[in-house]
Amino acid sequence: MTSVPTQQTATRGLDPRARAAARLFAVQALYQMDIAATPLDEVVEEFVEHRLEEPEGDNEIFAADKVHFEDVVRGVVREQRELDVQVNSALAKGWSLARLDATLRAILRCGTYELRRCKDVPLKVVINEYVEIAHAFFEGDEPGVVNAVLDRLGRDIRAGSGIGHGSSEQA
Repeated sequence: MTSVPTQQTATRGLDPRARAAARLFAVQALYQMDIAATPLDEVVEEFVEHRLEEPEGDNEIFAADKVHFEDVVRGVVREQRELDVQVNSALAKGWSLARLDATLRAILRCGTYELRRCKDVPLKVVINEYVEIAHAFFEGDEPGVVNAVLDRLGRDIRAGSGIGHGSSEQA
Protein backbone atom coordinates (compact mmCIF):
# COMPACT_ATOMS: atom_id res chain seq x y z
CA MET A 1 0.00 0.00 0.00
CA THR A 2 1.25 3.46 -0.82
CA SER A 3 1.87 6.00 1.86
CA VAL A 4 -0.86 8.59 2.21
CA PRO A 5 -0.04 12.08 3.50
CA THR A 6 -1.80 12.94 6.71
CA GLN A 7 -4.25 15.82 6.85
CA GLN A 8 -3.60 17.48 10.19
CA THR A 9 -6.44 19.60 11.41
CA ALA A 10 -6.65 21.98 14.32
CA THR A 11 -9.00 20.28 16.78
CA ARG A 12 -7.97 21.91 20.04
CA GLY A 13 -10.90 23.88 21.44
CA LEU A 14 -13.27 22.71 18.70
CA ASP A 15 -16.65 21.37 19.78
CA PRO A 16 -16.77 17.70 18.71
CA ARG A 17 -20.39 18.27 17.71
CA ALA A 18 -19.17 20.67 14.99
CA ARG A 19 -17.05 17.88 13.50
CA ALA A 20 -19.96 15.43 13.79
CA ALA A 21 -22.22 17.88 11.95
CA ALA A 22 -19.53 18.37 9.27
CA ARG A 23 -19.42 14.60 8.72
CA LEU A 24 -23.20 14.38 8.33
CA PHE A 25 -23.25 17.29 5.88
CA ALA A 26 -20.32 15.79 3.94
CA VAL A 27 -22.29 12.56 3.47
CA GLN A 28 -25.32 14.57 2.33
CA ALA A 29 -23.23 16.64 -0.09
CA LEU A 30 -21.64 13.56 -1.64
CA TYR A 31 -25.07 11.94 -1.93
CA GLN A 32 -26.36 15.04 -3.73
CA MET A 33 -23.37 14.97 -6.08
CA ASP A 34 -23.99 11.28 -6.81
CA ILE A 35 -27.75 11.43 -7.32
CA ALA A 36 -28.22 14.90 -8.86
CA ALA A 37 -24.80 15.16 -10.54
CA THR A 38 -24.22 18.50 -8.81
CA PRO A 39 -20.69 19.78 -9.52
CA LEU A 40 -18.22 19.78 -6.61
CA ASP A 41 -17.72 23.55 -6.29
CA GLU A 42 -21.46 24.18 -6.56
CA VAL A 43 -22.36 21.69 -3.82
CA VAL A 44 -19.62 22.95 -1.50
CA GLU A 45 -20.73 26.55 -2.00
CA GLU A 46 -24.39 25.63 -1.41
CA PHE A 47 -23.63 23.81 1.83
CA VAL A 48 -21.20 26.41 3.16
CA GLU A 49 -23.51 29.34 2.40
CA HIS A 50 -26.88 27.81 3.31
CA ARG A 51 -26.65 24.66 5.41
CA LEU A 52 -23.63 24.64 7.73
CA GLU A 53 -24.51 27.61 9.90
CA GLU A 54 -26.06 27.10 13.31
CA PRO A 55 -29.79 26.40 12.89
CA GLU A 56 -32.52 28.48 14.46
CA GLY A 57 -34.55 27.29 17.45
CA ASP A 58 -34.14 24.36 19.79
CA ASN A 59 -32.62 21.91 17.31
CA GLU A 60 -30.26 18.98 17.93
CA ILE A 61 -28.15 19.86 14.88
CA PHE A 62 -25.10 22.02 15.55
CA ALA A 63 -23.16 24.43 13.37
CA ALA A 64 -20.70 22.42 11.32
CA ASP A 65 -16.93 22.73 11.15
CA LYS A 66 -16.69 24.23 7.66
CA VAL A 67 -13.01 23.40 7.27
CA HIS A 68 -13.55 19.72 8.09
CA PHE A 69 -16.64 19.57 5.86
CA GLU A 70 -14.79 20.96 2.87
CA ASP A 71 -11.71 18.81 3.51
CA VAL A 72 -13.77 15.62 3.58
CA VAL A 73 -15.94 16.44 0.55
CA ARG A 74 -13.08 17.65 -1.64
CA GLY A 75 -10.81 14.87 -0.40
CA VAL A 76 -13.32 12.13 -1.18
CA VAL A 77 -13.81 13.48 -4.70
CA ARG A 78 -10.05 13.88 -5.25
CA GLU A 79 -9.23 10.36 -3.96
CA GLN A 80 -12.41 8.53 -4.94
CA ARG A 81 -10.75 5.89 -7.13
CA GLU A 82 -8.31 4.90 -4.38
CA LEU A 83 -11.02 5.02 -1.72
CA ASP A 84 -13.29 2.80 -3.81
CA VAL A 85 -10.56 0.21 -4.25
CA GLN A 86 -10.01 0.11 -0.49
CA VAL A 87 -13.72 -0.10 0.32
CA ASN A 88 -14.30 -2.81 -2.28
CA SER A 89 -11.48 -4.86 -0.77
CA ALA A 90 -13.12 -4.64 2.68
CA LEU A 91 -16.66 -5.56 1.61
CA ALA A 92 -17.98 -9.10 2.02
CA LYS A 93 -17.27 -11.49 -0.82
CA GLY A 94 -19.64 -10.93 -3.71
CA TRP A 95 -20.36 -7.32 -2.78
CA SER A 96 -19.06 -4.18 -4.45
CA LEU A 97 -19.45 -0.49 -3.80
CA ALA A 98 -21.50 -0.17 -6.99
CA ARG A 99 -24.18 -2.49 -5.51
CA LEU A 100 -24.64 -0.36 -2.40
CA ASP A 101 -27.14 2.42 -1.76
CA ALA A 102 -25.78 5.89 -2.64
CA THR A 103 -25.99 7.03 0.99
CA LEU A 104 -24.06 3.98 2.19
CA ARG A 105 -21.41 4.59 -0.49
CA ALA A 106 -21.02 8.19 0.70
CA ILE A 107 -20.70 7.10 4.33
CA LEU A 108 -18.03 4.50 3.54
CA ARG A 109 -16.07 6.88 1.31
CA CYS A 110 -16.09 9.62 3.95
CA GLY A 111 -15.09 7.24 6.72
CA THR A 112 -12.29 5.75 4.64
CA TYR A 113 -11.04 9.21 3.71
CA GLU A 114 -10.87 10.20 7.39
CA LEU A 115 -9.05 6.99 8.27
CA ARG A 116 -6.47 7.78 5.59
CA ARG A 117 -6.07 11.53 6.04
CA CYS A 118 -7.27 12.64 9.48
CA LYS A 119 -4.81 10.75 11.64
CA ASP A 120 -5.43 13.17 14.52
CA VAL A 121 -8.89 11.59 14.91
CA PRO A 122 -8.75 8.25 16.76
CA LEU A 123 -9.82 5.14 14.86
CA LYS A 124 -12.70 4.45 17.27
CA VAL A 125 -14.04 7.98 16.86
CA VAL A 126 -14.08 7.73 13.05
CA ILE A 127 -15.86 4.38 13.16
CA ASN A 128 -18.39 5.44 15.82
CA GLU A 129 -19.22 8.72 14.09
CA TYR A 130 -19.96 7.08 10.74
CA VAL A 131 -21.91 4.22 12.36
CA GLU A 132 -24.07 6.90 14.03
CA ILE A 133 -24.61 8.57 10.65
CA ALA A 134 -25.62 5.20 9.21
CA HIS A 135 -28.15 4.80 12.05
CA ALA A 136 -29.63 8.18 11.07
CA PHE A 137 -30.38 6.91 7.56
CA PHE A 138 -30.92 3.16 7.95
CA GLU A 139 -32.81 0.80 10.24
CA GLY A 140 -31.41 -2.46 8.84
CA ASP A 141 -27.96 -4.03 8.61
CA GLU A 142 -26.23 -1.00 7.09
CA PRO A 143 -24.78 0.39 10.35
CA GLY A 144 -23.21 -3.03 10.96
CA VAL A 145 -21.75 -2.97 7.45
CA VAL A 146 -20.25 0.47 8.14
CA ASN A 147 -18.80 -0.78 11.42
CA ALA A 148 -17.29 -3.90 9.87
CA VAL A 149 -15.85 -2.20 6.78
CA LEU A 150 -14.35 0.79 8.62
CA ASP A 151 -12.95 -1.44 11.37
CA ARG A 152 -11.29 -3.68 8.77
CA LEU A 153 -9.93 -0.70 6.83
CA GLY A 154 -8.89 1.16 9.97
CA ARG A 155 -6.75 -1.69 11.19
CA ASP A 156 -5.16 -1.95 7.74
CA ILE A 157 -4.70 1.77 7.08
CA ARG A 158 -3.43 2.65 10.53
CA ALA A 159 -1.54 -0.57 11.27
CA GLY A 160 1.85 0.12 12.76
CA SER A 161 1.31 3.86 12.82
CA GLY A 162 0.60 3.95 16.54
CA ILE A 163 -2.05 6.54 15.75
CA GLY A 164 -5.74 6.30 16.34
CA HIS A 165 -5.86 3.36 18.72
CA GLY A 166 -5.69 5.36 21.95
CA SER A 167 -8.47 6.41 24.22
CA SER A 168 -8.41 10.08 23.24
CA GLU A 169 -11.90 11.25 22.49
CA GLN A 170 -10.84 14.01 20.12
CA ALA A 171 -13.39 14.26 17.35
